[in-house]
Parts: sequence; structure tokens; C-alpha cells
Amino acid sequence: MTGKGDLRGRKNLALTIGAGVLITLLMVFIITPILGLFFRITPEQFLASLTDPMVWNALVLSLITAGISTLVIILVGTPVAWINARHRYPGREIVDTLIDLPLVLPPTVAGLALLMAFGRMGLIGGFFYNFGISIAFTTIAVIIAQIFVSVPFYIRQARASFEQLDTMYENAARSLGSTPLPTFFTIILPLVKAGLIGGAIMSFARALGEFGATIMFAGNFQGRTQTMPLAIYTAMQGDLYASITLSVILIIISFLVIAIVKFRLRGYMQR
Repeated sequence: MTGKGDLRGRKNLALTIGAGVLITLLMVFIITPILGLFFRITPEQFLASLTDPMVWNALVLSLITAGISTLVIILVGTPVAWINARHRYPGREIVDTLIDLPLVLPPTVAGLALLMAFGRMGLIGGFFYNFGISIAFTTIAVIIAQIFVSVPFYIRQARASFEQLDTMYENAARSLGSTPLPTFFTIILPLVKAGLIGGAIMSFARALGEFGATIMFAGNFQGRTQTMPLAIYTAMQGDLYASITLSVILIIISFLVIAIVKFRLRGYMQR
């Protein structure tokens, strides 16, 4: 018995050491490039770069467009996620697949597809252009590109939250005379708000970091369509510190987003 116990203990120790080595290597691989950015710029250089008009314009434009995109995603995605979670209808699987499609599309393909749809000669954009309304290469194009690539993150999380909610709450409310719409807003949404907030934050972060579809569909015009990722790409050709400053800001925002989502969802699950 002692021999078997010692052998099992050695196996567990070997597995623990092996797991520790793998985790350490992965952490080093992920953290080293990030530290490289932080160590490459001093606090004085970081603050000085913040006064650069290109940096400031890109930061403000990114926050505004990502915020608008997230709001649109919430307004449209919440009822869609609810319908797909609670109702069966012909073609639901196809709808789910199409919603998830932007997750796997190469960014350049997404941008070209948006251009073919909303450009001056596009399926939809051509109609608006006949009335003097141009969509491509404008700030609206930035928002459309962000929505296109970010909406799956919210709908997937929202649908999962609705599916995990026990239907007894809805049934109890309706048995007391509540109609579907008040039940949805007063009973269902408060119960799944942590999941919805988590999905919204993830969508916001994805919109904030969008590059490929934006540069293809909206272009790279400072103050109009040049978001932070595009400004990083542009600054790399002439102002390394401005590029690093924007990169550091995006890293900090991304880290905070992930941390907030994890802590909110963990707190929700522990209730």
C-alpha cells in the first residue's frame, strides 16, 4: 500500500511540475511582448504623446464609435438573443450560424463585403448614394464595421444567459397577470443583467480593437475614420512613441474589460 501511495504521489508531483512549467512558459510568451511595450516608453514620453493630435483624435473617435456601436448592438441583439433562446422557428440554426459568421471571417473579407454592400456601387449603399448619401469612408462606416464584427460576442453571451434562466420566473409572472413585455423588462432582464453586461463589455472591447474591416470599408482619415488601431499602424511609420502610447492604452483597456467581465460573472454565479 505504501509503495502504491508513493508511486501515486510521485505521479501527482510530476503532473504538478509539468503543469507549472507549461503555465509558466505560456505566461512568459504572453507577458514578454506586453512588457516590451511598457518598458520601451517612459512616463514622460507617454504623457507627451497624449498631446499629439493624432493620438487624441484616435482615442476620442474610438471611444465614441465603440460606445455607439455597443449601444446599437444591445438594442438589436437583446431581443434577437431572447427570441433564439426561447423560441423555435424554421431556419433558427441558419440564423445562429450567420450571426456567428463574423467571428471566423478574415477581417479583410469582412471589410470588402461591407464595401460591396454599403459602398457607392453596393447593394444598399448604391441606393443611398442616389440621394447624395455616402456611407463608405465615413464615421458611419466605422460604426457599421464595428457592429458587424462585434455583434456575435454580445448575442452569444446574451443567448446563453437567457437559456440558463429558469422559465418558472416567467410563468409565475404571467400567472399573476403580467403580459410578456412587462415581464421581459421587470423580471427577465434584471435576472440576466450580469451576463448581458459581460457581453456588452466584450463587444465594446472588440469594437475598440477593430482594424481590418475598418481600414477596408472606412479608410484611414485622421479625425474621421482613424481609430486607435489604425492610428497605431500609421504612427509606426513616423512616430514610434505615439504608436506605443496607443498600444499601451488599448492593452490597459483590454485587461480591464476582461477583469471586469470575469469578476462580474463570478459574482453573479456565486449568488
